[in-house]
Amino acid sequence: MNTPLSWIKAYVPELDVTAQEYTDAMTLSGSKVEGYEKLDADLDKIVVGKILKIEKHPDADKLIICQVQISEEGDQVQIVTGAPNVKEGDIIPVVLDGGRVAGGHDGEKPAGGIKIKKGKLRGVESCGMMCSIEELGSTKEMYPDAPEDGIYIFSDNPEYADLKIGSSAIEALGLNDVVFEYEITSNRVDCFGVIGIAREAAATFGKKFIPPVIEVKETDEKTSDYISVEVEDKDLCPRYVARVVKNIKIGPSPKWMQRRLAACGIRPINNLVDITNYVMEEFAQPMHAYDLNHVAGNKIIVRRAKDGEVFETLDGQERKLDSSILMICDADKPIGLAGIMGGENSKITDDVKTVLFEAACFDGTNIRLSSKKVGLRTDASGKFEKGLDPNNAMEAINRACQLINELGVGEVVGGCVDVYDEVRKPNRVAFEPERINKLLGTDLDADTMLGYFKAIDLDYDEKTKEVVVPTWRQDIHCMSDLAEEVARFYGYDKIGSTLPTGEATTGKLSFKMRIENVARDIAEHFGFNEAMTYSFESPKVFDKLLIPADDALRNTVVISNPLGEDYSIMRTVPLNGMLTSLSTNYNRRNKDVRLYEIGNIYVPKALPLTELPDERTQFTLVMYGIGDFFDLKGVVEEYLEKIGLKGVKTYDPNAGKTFLHPGRQANIIYDGAVIGYLGEVHPDVLDNYDIGEKAYVAVLDMPEVEVRAGFNVKYEGIAKYPAVTRDISMVMEKSILAGDVEAIIRKNGGKILESVTLFDIYEGAQIKEGHKSMAYSISFRAKDRTLEDKDVNEVMTKILNGLSKIGIELRQ
Repeated sequence: MNTPLSWIKAYVPELDVTAQEYTDAMTLSGSKVEGYEKLDADLDKIVVGKILKIEKHPDADKLIICQVQISEEGDQVQIVTGAPNVKEGDIIPVVLDGGRVAGGHDGEKPAGGIKIKKGKLRGVESCGMMCSIEELGSTKEMYPDAPEDGIYIFSDNPEYADLKIGSSAIEALGLNDVVFEYEITSNRVDCFGVIGIAREAAATFGKKFIPPVIEVKETDEKTSDYISVEVEDKDLCPRYVARVVKNIKIGPSPKWMQRRLAACGIRPINNLVDITNYVMEEFAQPMHAYDLNHVAGNKIIVRRAKDGEVFETLDGQERKLDSSILMICDADKPIGLAGIMGGENSKITDDVKTVLFEAACFDGTNIRLSSKKVGLRTDASGKFEKGLDPNNAMEAINRACQLINELGVGEVVGGCVDVYDEVRKPNRVAFEPERINKLLGTDLDADTMLGYFKAIDLDYDEKTKEVVVPTWRQDIHCMSDLAEEVARFYGYDKIGSTLPTGEATTGKLSFKMRIENVARDIAEHFGFNEAMTYSFESPKVFDKLLIPADDALRNTVVISNPLGEDYSIMRTVPLNGMLTSLSTNYNRRNKDVRLYEIGNIYVPKALPLTELPDERTQFTLVMYGIGDFFDLKGVVEEYLEKIGLKGVKTYDPNAGKTFLHPGRQANIIYDGAVIGYLGEVHPDVLDNYDIGEKAYVAVLDMPEVEVRAGFNVKYEGIAKYPAVTRDISMVMEKSILAGDVEAIIRKNGGKILESVTLFDIYEGAQIKEGHKSMAYSISFRAKDRTLEDKDVNEVMTKILNGLSKIGIELRQ
């Protein structure tokens, strides 16, 4: 989509901005400008001159010496030229000494243009140069009145009769313009026309938008007496408008129209064709003109083509059609491909007397598909395929008829034929300024918002509190669309940055992710590498893990379309994949392997399934090589400490895990709940997985851990008073757990107990059979004073009494 700035200023006369200012502002307000081209970028010091006298060059047969007037005051320069088409009295464009032109007849356009300097040609001084249209940066295609090879002659065209000598030739030719290229999205069909872009420019720069006032002078006749219209496929053609113009006078269109069309990349042809192209660019409504004398039966029928039907388009190509393609036909034959191109059999020629104007609205999807099928894409089809506003058709065809009047092309017959059954009505959207402000993060009042809407022709119904959206704005349907309009005219750069609400999006990780990250950090600190295993498993896994047939772990979610039996169920225990990974490493001679995984298990709430299973995240650690049960227990303890589980953790050896060694396993209990388990892998399970040495596993159930975790740390300060330490060595039965001993010590230690540390375990000849010796270092400290022996002795007595109740004695 290209538009010249001069055309936009025709509807926004107060617009006074540079090309770069226009580019930046329009892009920010939503009409993205891809770039721009200044037509006079390579032109400088080019004026209107008049040839007063021509003499032959004394030393060159093909050169002439011209005396050229370059100002109204009579200033003259001498120019030597080889142009064959100039004569005395001609008004021509002249580049003066030090000026610049775009290039030569070979079409080259060097950056910055070619600088013209005073010099001598075959010994005769030449002060400037007379210019061809190519040297002015354009082509004969865009300036049809320019000669094939020679200087551009203003005086050959009566439209330049009022040119003043010495005035700007660049301005006279309409080259003092800027052409902007836009990237228009498909939802803004209105901006495929100059009027739509001008409306956006007026709103962007706060200027008044003045669209053309359309008035048509008509004869007393009726269009319905000249033509009738029948639309058979109204789903593909919701509206068809026809008007008739008689007594046509074909000729060139005026310069201003040619310049505007040329700037949009459309070659001027004649006044009639140029008017249809002009309206298409202005209103984004393609039109077509038929020679009414070639419309059989004075009737238009809009219907689908017949399968296998062949039609010759205006470009002379025969197109094979099918029943999905919409055609414009007369009473006998097809005369046009709807929305794409007219036919050779009804084209406008210089002999045309009566013209049928067509302005219709076609189904965009059908036009796009039809265009692809016939291998023909035109400017018209490119617009129709976006889905045009049917209400725009009448205004566009009336604008064409107005131009017919103004340019004296013909006489407009009164009235029109309009087939339009289902009239498209304006859309209404509730106006909710509070919600708009909340969505955008702004604090604008309702009047400011309504001011933005008014600038782009969105009306407001105060009674219903609704914004009335015109039918040509097909992109506004809800509150968010209105908010976008507010944002783009208020200025995206003025909207401050705010963070969305919600824990997961306030600049930090969710609590669940934080404790999982700590798990990764701790595991990797202790030499574990992360593994990722499959959630899909085989039912045979339970046998390899020695899980009993009636165990609840065998109640699984079965995959409805599994890849095979090995991936037919969702796992309920996380160990199979990890032990398989240990086996792979062991059989590849890798030593001291440590792996961890944070993954889900899937526990059905009921079978058959009536709801989604319980997806529980498990933190799994496995290892073999250097290290044992207590090393793995230390890793678990370190993790739990890091996430705030600092209280007493007990380990119940009666875990009952069949896949773990019977005497070397334990449930991890915190706050009265089982939060996981750890232990040595059962020897039979190791054999099943072909692992030839002891392996250890620990599994933490993260949902149970998460509800008890916390990162709140209370600062207590550095102790001011010294600690008192007592070491005790005790004899007890082997069945008594160290955790139970520590629990009794902590319970009876009172407020002055600071720490309890196990530093020795002994079993041997000096201890009676079935017993063991355990030695603890117990530290006491008061926050408000230095402890005395009597304070510590009282507490130690309580501790020893508590231990004696479960059969523990001091070692003698």
